[in-house]
Amino acid sequence: MTAINFDHFDADVRPQDDLFRHVNGTWLKTVKIDPDKSSAGGFMDLRDQAESDVRELIEGQTSTDLGTDEGRIRALYQSFMDVERVEALGVEPVRPILNSIDSIADASGLARHLGWSLRHGVSPLVHLYEEADPGEPSRYGVFASQGGLGLPDEAYYRLDEHAEIRAAYLRHVEQVFTLAGFEDAAQQAQAVLDLETDIAAHHWDRVRCRDLRAMYNPTKLDDVKAMSPGFDWDAFLDGAQIPADKLAELIVTQPSFLEGVAPLLASAPIEAWRSWARWKALSGLSPYLSSDFVDARFDFYEKTLSGNEEQRPRWKRAVGFVEGVVGEAIGRLYVAKHFKPAAKEAMDVLVGNLMAAYRASIEKLEWMTDATREEALHKLAKFSPKVGYPVKWRDYSELALSGDDLVGNVMAANSFELDYSLSKMGGPIDRDEWGMFPQTVNAYYHPLRNEIVFPAAILQPPFFNPEADDAVNYGAIGAVIGHEIGHGFDDKGSTCDGDGRLRDWWQPADREAFEGLANQLVDQYEGLKPEGIDDAGVNGKLTVGENIGDLGGLGIAYKAWLLAGGRPDGDPIDGLTPAQRFFHGWAQAWRGKRRPEAARMLLATDPHSPAEFRCNQIVRNLDAFYAAFDVTPEDQLWLDEQERVTIW
Repeated sequence: MTAINFDHFDADVRPQDDLFRHVNGTWLKTVKIDPDKSSAGGFMDLRDQAESDVRELIEGQTSTDLGTDEGRIRALYQSFMDVERVEALGVEPVRPILNSIDSIADASGLARHLGWSLRHGVSPLVHLYEEADPGEPSRYGVFASQGGLGLPDEAYYRLDEHAEIRAAYLRHVEQVFTLAGFEDAAQQAQAVLDLETDIAAHHWDRVRCRDLRAMYNPTKLDDVKAMSPGFDWDAFLDGAQIPADKLAELIVTQPSFLEGVAPLLASAPIEAWRSWARWKALSGLSPYLSSDFVDARFDFYEKTLSGNEEQRPRWKRAVGFVEGVVGEAIGRLYVAKHFKPAAKEAMDVLVGNLMAAYRASIEKLEWMTDATREEALHKLAKFSPKVGYPVKWRDYSELALSGDDLVGNVMAANSFELDYSLSKMGGPIDRDEWGMFPQTVNAYYHPLRNEIVFPAAILQPPFFNPEADDAVNYGAIGAVIGHEIGHGFDDKGSTCDGDGRLRDWWQPADREAFEGLANQLVDQYEGLKPEGIDDAGVNGKLTVGENIGDLGGLGIAYKAWLLAGGRPDGDPIDGLTPAQRFFHGWAQAWRGKRRPEAARMLLATDPHSPAEFRCNQIVRNLDAFYAAFDVTPEDQLWLDEQERVTIW
């Protein structure tokens, strides 16, 4: 496999004008997005391969012993793939839930049902989960956060630009009620939309939810009860089968949500709440019901919202389901067969060089004073990298499953997950725990644990190629590593110290300088419209964290490459200098294309900028790019020197 795929290039586009399309232009013009997908590209190619690899592993399990991971994997997959049984059952697996909802008579009964919904994973109104306590990150805290909506975001309920989506959602809800046999489907659907609109009015928007300080509100349970009159917390905990002592203190992430939504439990008509509860049960479990429910869900959530043309094959949905339940059991099998130790060794070297480059850069930052610099270097030194797979695997032995009851398995799995969370609440942090599976094509930084994680499946071309020259690898996986390290110092990560504690370690002048630079980046991205989208643009404030990650990631990756012996003007390969190959590696890593519907939804909800801007806008800020391609003021990617942003 060649390090750079020249077949994807468009020779009619100059890198000085559009690096993204110079490197990916022919592919962009010719690629056909698979009918069951909303996007195509390097990420998707790797995900397809991982999905196929996982399918082979799952279908290779022959054990029928439900006391083993292999038996659990087989049972989950078979219960999903038993189409004949699923079709014959229709809506009947949900009927007991619907009958129970019919008996909800008051706010206390509703709260008890909300607790039941939390335990069984059926779209709860309030989410409870465990995570590192930002005030004391050595232990797990219990978080309470907003929920209750069926559309992607609160903005969909209030902005005129989403009016057509709201109308389609209303039709979808009515359709599902009709499929379930309700004669008053239209009235119930309208009640659902009206109630969700009221709930959404109390949601925080996505930009506000990036503020870790605003979302850290440790509150005693008695005080939570006092701030949310109308919400019967005792009934809620009873329905969720959660001991009250587990929730002696909650970290309330959006206090005004609880304060605003609690009175609705008593003031909104109970019949409206029953309709909402029925809808949540039907919608949450529809992927596991007969094809009429599955198809209805696809028509709205995938076709209308994302533009997908066809339903994903059942085996793909089955693989996703099994992974969602016993993902680490599959990960153990995946690593044994597909992960090469040499990739981890190479990544360890890359991570070490990126850390060294960040250290050298922070030591020389002109805008930072010594007091803040010392704190930043201390935080960097305490970063914890994780590469490939966990050092210990999750224990699924308490997960009780059936070989043929799909919906029963879904609810058992959700209940098992809640018990797993409860077992950790208030206890010490498990530093070996991972938030992704080894077979996941992605990476992440965790601000409350100060760790960067790179699963096995992303350590492949176009991100990491053991046969490629260093320039290409540093431009691709090196920039990914740098991006994740950079999250430790973005608008969110910079609010936590080296231990993951939410603490202001900045001198006021330094924080002001940092926010000034970040705001310059906000302005650069604000309103940028991806190709084919004229009615929506990038939200600079929503995407600023990821853009800071990209900017620091690529800039520091370049410095790390130099530290590793890279020579920008060294001997050319395939007619490209090493510096040019570095930026080509960056550009081909972002090879990607989305359907317009999916692009619009992500512009409204995703903290990442579209791929073309992740590629092009970042290089405009790097002097090394100008030197590599002799970029001049006449070129489209030129940005005046005083407008270029360097943060880290």
